[in-house]
Amino acid sequence: MVNIVTLGCSKNLLDSEVLLKQIEANGLRVSHNSNTSQANAVIINTCGFIKDAKEESIDTILQYVREKEKGNIQQLYVMGCLSERYKKDLEKEISDVDKYFGTNNLKDIIESLGYNYKDNLTGERIITTPKHYAYLKISEGCDRQCSFCAIPLMRGKHKSKPVQMLIDEAENLVRKGVKELILIAQDLSYYGVDIYHKQSLPELLERLSGIEKLRWIRLHYAYPAGFPKEVIRLIHEKENICKYIDIPFQHISDRVLKKMRRGITSKQTYSLIEAFRKSIPGLTLRTTLMVGHPGESEEDFDELMRFADKVRFDRLGIFTYCEEEDTYGARNFPDEIADDVKQSRADRIMALQEEISLGLNEAKIGKVVEVIIDRKEGSLWIGRTEGDSPEVDNEVLISSEHKLMLGEFYKVKITGAEHHDLKANI
Repeated sequence: MVNIVTLGCSKNLLDSEVLLKQIEANGLRVSHNSNTSQANAVIINTCGFIKDAKEESIDTILQYVREKEKGNIQQLYVMGCLSERYKKDLEKEISDVDKYFGTNNLKDIIESLGYNYKDNLTGERIITTPKHYAYLKISEGCDRQCSFCAIPLMRGKHKSKPVQMLIDEAENLVRKGVKELILIAQDLSYYGVDIYHKQSLPELLERLSGIEKLRWIRLHYAYPAGFPKEVIRLIHEKENICKYIDIPFQHISDRVLKKMRRGITSKQTYSLIEAFRKSIPGLTLRTTLMVGHPGESEEDFDELMRFADKVRFDRLGIFTYCEEEDTYGARNFPDEIADDVKQSRADRIMALQEEISLGLNEAKIGKVVEVIIDRKEGSLWIGRTEGDSPEVDNEVLISSEHKLMLGEFYKVKITGAEHHDLKANI
């Protein structure tokens, strides 16, 4: 038995799914995030994105080292972003791990287990999500030069998958029962530039939207600078492209945006949001913001607060700046803002967003919406609307006297609202 433990984002999860399939194809039993005592070998897929994620990865590695010392597991491997970036340090500090791998070493992992990597399984994987939705990674790596971000150091340069390969993968997933595809990448906006010499997300979406029985296509992690405007038309026109987009703006102050090297101005940001809202009625707009970047003044932060208050994002996440070694920011800007100031700013943004979220949810009471059913908890069925992505967004808590089918779509009437959830009846 080989157990894969996945930490971090959906991109890591997809890598684990590919690895699960490769291991299974070699005749081994595989599991995902299962009990340590049931596995001969454990592979930990780590995250190295921010401080908390690094600490979780280290704690998990140490946990499994202890299991190995007890004799509960025989082999322990570590892969992913943390070991891509800190391999030498990890080999020195936690030497009980049998071997460390980076982010693009799936073939080496299979061979270390004593088996062969099967090239004929390109695009194949074992889905670990509920069978009705899956992630589709359209590219790997990033060519952007944001001052605070270490992703290019861990994932490398941007590398797009060919359109036909993605269509084949999507059609295969749909044949297996997937009804919702969530497109992910470090940068959706840049898709295709490296292999087609132009932004090709619109062409990909045109092809994907034509797949029969694919009900929802959702876009995650689009970069705002140079966003391909043709995508806006497609979201509006194609019924199976969700009126939803995740686009991290990070800040609105021109001074901070320039230091962040985001390649976009405040005016361009507002213009893009206006184009979204004007062209796509009912759009759910998700973003992330960062506070505490070196040089962010109180005036810059106040401008960010006004931005969040004016735009009223449907979904908003917040990060506090954390210096990442070898990034442009770490080399050029002292991390001079105190941690308590950063946290205070983050708390103020989130308090505002809590009020906005509750108000937006309360405005939905009495409306009839379509939901997909993800699971059942106690007497309630848990669903999501077109405006909700799994794990990160609102859920709809549904009361029904009748049995509902997981992965099916139903019309529900919203009867109540909380900050991050809705209540509804069939």
